[in-house]
Amino acid sequence: MIYRNHNLGELRKNNIGEKVILSGWVATKRDLGGLTFVDLRDREGITQIVFDTDVASQEVVDKAQKLKTESVIRIEGEVRERYSKNVNIPTGEIEVFATSIDILNSCDTLPFQMTDEGLSENIRLKYRYLDLRREQMINNLKKRHRMIMSIRNYMDEKGFLDVDTPLLTKSTPEGARDFLVPSRTNGGQFYALPQSPQLFKQLLMIAGVEKYFQIAKCFRDEDLRADRQPEFTQLDIEMSFVELEDVITEIEGLAKRVFKQVTGQEANYDFPRMEWKDAMDRFGSDKPDTRFGVELKDISEIVANCGFKAFSSTIADGGIVKAIVAPQVADKFSRKILDDYQEYVKRYFGAKGLAYIKLTKGGINSPIAKFLTEEEMKAIIEKVEANEGDVILIVADKVKVVRAALGALRLRIGKELNLYDKNEFKFLWVVHFPMFEYDDEEQRYKAEHHPFTSIMEEDMPRFFEGDMDIRTNTYDLVLNGNEIGGGSIRIHNPQVQEKVFEKLGLTQEQAREKFGFFIDAFKYGAPPHGGLAFGIDRWLMVMLGENSIRDVIPFPKTNKGQCLMTEAPNIVEKEQLDELFIVSTFKEEK
Repeated sequence: MIYRNHNLGELRKNNIGEKVILSGWVATKRDLGGLTFVDLRDREGITQIVFDTDVASQEVVDKAQKLKTESVIRIEGEVRERYSKNVNIPTGEIEVFATSIDILNSCDTLPFQMTDEGLSENIRLKYRYLDLRREQMINNLKKRHRMIMSIRNYMDEKGFLDVDTPLLTKSTPEGARDFLVPSRTNGGQFYALPQSPQLFKQLLMIAGVEKYFQIAKCFRDEDLRADRQPEFTQLDIEMSFVELEDVITEIEGLAKRVFKQVTGQEANYDFPRMEWKDAMDRFGSDKPDTRFGVELKDISEIVANCGFKAFSSTIADGGIVKAIVAPQVADKFSRKILDDYQEYVKRYFGAKGLAYIKLTKGGINSPIAKFLTEEEMKAIIEKVEANEGDVILIVADKVKVVRAALGALRLRIGKELNLYDKNEFKFLWVVHFPMFEYDDEEQRYKAEHHPFTSIMEEDMPRFFEGDMDIRTNTYDLVLNGNEIGGGSIRIHNPQVQEKVFEKLGLTQEQAREKFGFFIDAFKYGAPPHGGLAFGIDRWLMVMLGENSIRDVIPFPKTNKGQCLMTEAPNIVEKEQLDELFIVSTFKEEK
């Protein structure tokens, strides 16, 4: 007699007649008089178990009839052909007639049913160990596994070394806030959790590793959104003796391999490239979704001297006026919808307002029409390539505000009007980001990517002359409007690196305090090098079509950075704080 402990999703007709041992969770139970049917589930699928007094003892059948959903059981039985086949599951041609049953663990009353739709995210996160039993979530975990294995296999084939870097390191300015870890043995001093392994991977290039990768945990204390978490997983890659083309070629091969493994689809094309400036001008975003049009059009020249002061005065003050076209919605866009759009761009992007022009069968409908000449109106319509039935939406403001407002409104319209195929995938390289961006709040320049990004050779003379409008050897990989990876060729010249620090407002003393070990390393033979980092979680989220990054992370945090399951973060004992030389100013409510 042959007994096999099968996975529950693998039994087929060729197993008929076999004696098997099966273990799993009770998904459903149905009592039909003298027969009890149980759908037994594990991560690989479902097998129907039949409890029949013609095959099993009354004691076994009685146990089956008392089973609670999600209890854990083990049964022995014989595989038989299923009389009423279920074409919806792979095991639908067979069933197992049980001869014995062991209840390994009975289940209490569940906080929700596994089949419940529309569960609140808080409930799902509080009982994450139950949520992960659901088919969608276990499939996402499987896809994540396949993705990681595909990455490791590809990197190994290409000669990369998997090297760990520290999780307790020095706090350095890298954009977001650091998570700090107090040192018990060095009172008053702190480690930082890494926002990325950036400095270490560059040091590995100086060390002669040449081709490095790591699937690393990273930490950023920043405001959270649907595609961000305080701790996330990053694929980190660095190579020596490479230029931009070398990195892009290598990474495209990886992206295509992973994409096929996860989605089953091919991306058999050279990923198109777009200059950063073109992306911002045309789409208002450095990560444009190119599955649909609705591009931003500059109408500043047309309205520079028009009678509508909101336009002409904005241009006189150094701003711009741009427009997008919502296609064939003139009879659908009510005043309420247009007011909602206006509130959207004002509240979230600081725009002063949103003008519109409806092109209806009866003519032009617009509150600003009276301020524009017939020639100006005609020129606007031609410039934005609008047709009858379209609605032109216009924002006049500072360049940053116009880009952000119309870029976001474009995405909202694309989604609401179903202007793209949700099952389509489009990769895009956005290249040559600026070296510096001006922060209006802090009144100073910051690095657009990071301060270790190399400058394009043709812009180097202007850089040393003091020009801040400098382009870099940078590249972001975008998929369906999401940045899934980004990187650059790095600075390997110590003089250039020091000059960048200077332009970012760091004195030599400040630069040495923050990056002294890094600056010193470059004195000992740093090779040209470059790399890229992928956000594993976001990349997987896009490929699986999920709306939230939390659906592809096993144990994520809420948008407040809380773990509802473990109730972290939590208040610790005063003795622990004393050991770390920390005085708490928090007063717990009574």
